[in-house]
Amino acid sequence: MDINKKKLGDLLFESGLITDEQLEEVLEIQKKTGDTLGSILINSNIIDEKRIMEVLEFQLGIPFIDLNNTTIEPDIQRLIPYQLIIRHNVVPVKQEFNLLYVAMEDPLNFIAMEDLRMATKLEIAPVISYKDAITSTINKLYGNETSDNAIKEFQKEADQFNSAHNISTEEQSLEVDSAPIVRLVNSTIEQAIAEGASDIHIEPLENEVRIRFRVDGKLHLSKNIPKEAHSAVVTRIKILAGLDIAEKRVPQDGRCDQRVKDKLLNMRVSVLPTVHGEKVVMRILDKTNFLIPKEKLGFTKTNLEKFDELLMNPHGIILITGPTGSGKSTTLYTMLNELNQLHDNITTIEDPVEYMIDGLNQVQVNTKAGLTFAGALRSFLRQDPDIIMLGEIRDSETADIAIRAAITGHLVLSTLHTNDAVSTISRLEDMGIPPYMIAVSLMGVISQRLLRRLCPQCSVSYTPGAHELKLLGLKEENYTFKKAEGCSYCNHTGYK
Repeated sequence: MDINKKKLGDLLFESGLITDEQLEEVLEIQKKTGDTLGSILINSNIIDEKRIMEVLEFQLGIPFIDLNNTTIEPDIQRLIPYQLIIRHNVVPVKQEFNLLYVAMEDPLNFIAMEDLRMATKLEIAPVISYKDAITSTINKLYGNETSDNAIKEFQKEADQFNSAHNISTEEQSLEVDSAPIVRLVNSTIEQAIAEGASDIHIEPLENEVRIRFRVDGKLHLSKNIPKEAHSAVVTRIKILAGLDIAEKRVPQDGRCDQRVKDKLLNMRVSVLPTVHGEKVVMRILDKTNFLIPKEKLGFTKTNLEKFDELLMNPHGIILITGPTGSGKSTTLYTMLNELNQLHDNITTIEDPVEYMIDGLNQVQVNTKAGLTFAGALRSFLRQDPDIIMLGEIRDSETADIAIRAAITGHLVLSTLHTNDAVSTISRLEDMGIPPYMIAVSLMGVISQRLLRRLCPQCSVSYTPGAHELKLLGLKEENYTFKKAEGCSYCNHTGYK
């Protein structure tokens, strides 16, 4: 088989893993989005990544490489320019004479191979690996390099500037247009995205600044940067989020959109004064990958049936509860997408509008202009709505209007901060809603959490003790038990 004339779609079709109709559909999506064929097939649940790897490995004879157990020498890392590594999501593995082995998710991407050949002046031999493993390796090998270089440049410029002008580090740090600081902030955000982080914490300590990422619900250390760079970094982030750079005594909140590696991100920025300086937390929302099908929400079959039954209600209120970051907004958008029909008027009030869906009338909260949840909800009722979505019920006034709208023939979707589903009733009563109104309006409550999943690369089977089985009420012979070990792919956490 001449692989130079083969494409991934043709191989999968010939192997009987996809139909001709599926291939045409995926190619149409590729024309619109520019994503790789493999990514579209995986995200569309047509085929999983493991099957794609098997086809490439066994039918084309291209070897598979486990990057998590592969050591890549520093001189090999530098053979391919960083821009090409990011653009094509590849990793140089080893060199044998004039042959450079490169790990790729799609070894049939001959445009990428030609780019690499021209840049390195070497012949390229593709080996295949999982997309996430390649991304994780890139982040591990190159993630801190840009940041470290930016910090060194900043310190060098700061020393030269201070010695020439005899001014304080605080005054100098306001020079936020400094290229090193811009690169440091950008590389930190890029590294967080590569690791799949939901939040970035920039925390000033007494002698340094700690940067941590929240990945799979747990914070871990990314890097420490010099205390001298703190003020400039915070000021740069404030400018991005449209905050007051001169105000350092009170908390501030803002948001901004930023495109990173073809992903449109919405970042919520919170700045809090602490004894050692301003702490910054950035919540990252991927606007290009926010809407997911209900089958991927993690519901059991029974709960998925209950979910569908809830959405069949013509009126009433459906509430989603859970702690911050548990995916309430994601579930809300999935519900809206399910309900989005031409014959229904759907209106939403959100803070902020995280994802735009065609066919919906979405309104952004603007407290400075007086547009609040309660104020918008009153106006909605004069807009002949069928379905109303409130981003969050925060106060008694909003709760009262939402409940009355649910009673008067509208379907209302919203979120509430409670620990479990049952607590929702007492929370509404605490907001002043009479029990009889709750009884006639509340159609259902979804309480959710995020559950960390074991790393697919390093989880191992084990036999639990009798005490564990007794606690879970399970019998050993009915299940296969696995536990986390930890590897470079999951940053040695055991979860991914």
